[in-house]
Amino acid sequence: MRVGLDLRPLTAAPYSGIGRQALALYNTLRQRPDTEALPFTSAPLTHPHRTWAYCPAKPSPVEGLHRPQERFRFEREFLPEAISSLAVDVYIATVNMGLPIGLSDVRRKRTRWVLQLHDLFQITHRNRHESGLKAAFYRWFDRWSIRHAMELADAIWTPSAYTAQTVADLFPATQSRLRHLPNAVPLEPWQKLQQDVFAPQRYWLLVGTREPRKNIVWFLGAWQQARNMWPDLIPPLVLIGHPRDVPSVPQHVRFVHGINDAQLGAWYSQAERLWHPSYAEGFGLPVIEAAACGTPVATARGSSLDEVTPPGALRFDSRDTVTLVQLMLQAARQGRGEQESPEALRAWAAHYDLPAYAGRVDELLKELA
Repeated sequence: MRVGLDLRPLTAAPYSGIGRQALALYNTLRQRPDTEALPFTSAPLTHPHRTWAYCPAKPSPVEGLHRPQERFRFEREFLPEAISSLAVDVYIATVNMGLPIGLSDVRRKRTRWVLQLHDLFQITHRNRHESGLKAAFYRWFDRWSIRHAMELADAIWTPSAYTAQTVADLFPATQSRLRHLPNAVPLEPWQKLQQDVFAPQRYWLLVGTREPRKNIVWFLGAWQQARNMWPDLIPPLVLIGHPRDVPSVPQHVRFVHGINDAQLGAWYSQAERLWHPSYAEGFGLPVIEAAACGTPVATARGSSLDEVTPPGALRFDSRDTVTLVQLMLQAARQGRGEQESPEALRAWAAHYDLPAYAGRVDELLKELA
């Protein structure tokens, strides 16, 4: 079986969640018996991915791979001919959209098409853009792209029941083609491949700041209240993200950005607790990554976080400030709960380790054969 895979997320943002998932899927395909993994991407002329992936002859800027003109050039002008000439049996789009545009009937039937759909927040939630006009355009273009990919796809892989239900509610015709593929969290690398970081003696951690649904501004307000009331108990915060994404930042909050996975693993491992206050998550990758490092978590209720939060973890309402402040006091006083030992957390995270992930990918590909 020849399986083509869109690796643009890995090219554009190798340390992002979606980039890590594209890499995990590619490595899994490479190790699958009787499977030839064919990577496709777009990149600048000097980018190392051009040495081992199939790319358009015309270069594309890494920071612009998400732009409509670059996407159209890749998906309409490059992919149909490239997939056909390589006789790809299964092609997997990994960026919530991205299946080829303008296929002939012959080419459409020659290949089985898979859409890996992490979430639908591009069209259901307010995302961060430079202007209202740009936000409206991207919402329209993303809706068109996602709808096109859903109509073409023989199978739609979602990481959570929450995402699958959202897809089924908005696009009922897809229900029979929805399949569950939880994200991969390689246990051993998160535990062992760590670099030294200059971390505070004690701190709480948040990962991801850009999108409004991450709920960071609300969380910072609650944390500031708790810190003002109990300054000796409530630890400082470390946010993995850029300070420009947060309009007003209290004291004793540190931002860390531009780091690799080994550095992120160290920030996870040394934190007293990961807090994840999102009111909408398609999976909640930082929750499992923190657990893989043996670090306890506290997560908001709802969306996919109900599926990936370890047993015994602290939970809170993503709008109830008073209750969250009291929960912070409880967390600072009690430390780890009875079910939050490093061993228990790693055992929970093992459900998402590569062997389980590879087994599920194998099942899904056999269904398409």
